[in-house]
Amino acid sequence: MFRAIGNFFTEYGFAVYDAFRFTEGWWASNLVNMIILTVGFIAMFYWLGQMSKHARVGNNL
Repeated sequence: MFRAIGNFFTEYGFAVYDAFRFTEGWWASNLVNMIILTVGFIAMFYWLGQMSKHARVGNNL
């Protein structure tokens, strides 16, 4: 079971990172990480905005 999970991530899950491993430029290598970081920050600020709206209304569950 664990070998199958490891094989899946080694062969397929990290294929994007294998493609970026052989690039020369820093920007091309870290583009995926920057996109993930940007999406995370957007989601965090959206979540904080929703929490402040919820607190202003006064709904306590």
